[in-house]
Amino acid sequence: MSLSIVLYPQANCSMRLPQEPERPFSINLVPMIDAIFAILAFVLIASLFLTRSEGLPVNLPNAVTGQIQAESQATVSIAADGSIQLNQQPVTLEQLTGAVQQLVVPGSEALVLVNADEQVPHGRVVVVMDRLRTIAGVKLAIAVEQPTTP
Repeated sequence: MSLSIVLYPQANCSMRLPQEPERPFSINLVPMIDAIFAILAFVLIASLFLTRSEGLPVNLPNAVTGQIQAESQATVSIAADGSIQLNQQPVTLEQLTGAVQQLVVPGSEALVLVNADEQVPHGRVVVVMDRLRTIAGVKLAIAVEQPTTP
């Protein structure tokens, strides 16, 4: 015995589906916040590598009271052997005053950063700083490193 079902199409026949309620439109903010956080982290990490250091590789002395200064207009480095460089260009002690005067705009203040190796005799550093103090408008800053505490 076999059973057959035959369906005949009817005119204007349509399938009725239950009405689904429309969900309210919403924007999911979590992926957008994640993307912005990733971009922010990338920019912060990339900016850490953009710092530049002017001067000789010297072993700076440690100082607990060191403060961050505004960006200097000139950097004078004194190596352990006593050689002097102004913005990474070698100069003699006699040429130092004239070279710094060329960098300073008349009538304004200029910050000159002194990077002196901790092995340089104190007298040599004092002589260099004394020469720099004779230039009008020059303010001096001495580069130090914050001591690392274990």
